[in-house]
Amino acid sequence: MNAYSGRLALVGDRSPHVRSHARIPGLLRELKERDHLDLDVYWVPTGESVEGFDGVWLLPGSPYNSEAGAIQAVRTAREQGIPFLGTCAGFQHAMLEFARNVCGATGVQHGETTPDADDLLIVPLQCSLAGHEGAVQVTPNTKAAQLLGVERSMERYHCSYGLDSSRLDLLREHGMVFSGYDDEGEPRIAELPGHPFFLATLFQPELAGDGTRPHPFVQAFAHAVAGRNDQIVDDGRGAIPAAP
Repeated sequence: MNAYSGRLALVGDRSPHVRSHARIPGLLRELKERDHLDLDVYWVPTGESVEGFDGVWLLPGSPYNSEAGAIQAVRTAREQGIPFLGTCAGFQHAMLEFARNVCGATGVQHGETTPDADDLLIVPLQCSLAGHEGAVQVTPNTKAAQLLGVERSMERYHCSYGLDSSRLDLLREHGMVFSGYDDEGEPRIAELPGHPFFLATLFQPELAGDGTRPHPFVQAFAHAVAGRNDQIVDDGRGAIPAAP
């Protein structure tokens, strides 16, 4: 069987100290073996453009070297219909991008980088989830429910910041759907209906299991990337290919 390919941008400031950065190359090898998805993968620092890619995965590892670059990566994917996955900090910055550029809340900030700001959208969690597992209640009739196939899922986290739940209605009014919540009703999954693939999770699906079976979200995202174009053209971007 032929392999299906697509150009994938792993957006983040690559570090050996970020567990997900070490886990992802192995997941991509598994997808190549199991699903015949031979993705052309590039590690793209947060200050660089993602124009021309077939998929954008905004990775954990905040604070980013360039918050503006991370937010621009989300915007490019959202506006150009490029498959997007944001995990942990990727979820947080996807919410910032949507609030600023779609909802008109241009002044919202991230509590990790600007803790004294007057208008925080991303705030410290009441209890840090760094290194913890937690249950996620999945909303029926959503993309998340379709992919997971269950009403409740146990997921792994490594974060200390989340979305201020008092702002959910603002985001919902402009089209964001929250399709997963923890047992206290705090949002853990967000998606954009009508977009080819736009999914963001506060948890880190790349850390699920032992790394030999990609999480359904990662698998579905990879298929969306591979299906976007049949032929990949090298545009000389100069990004650093992911290590095998």
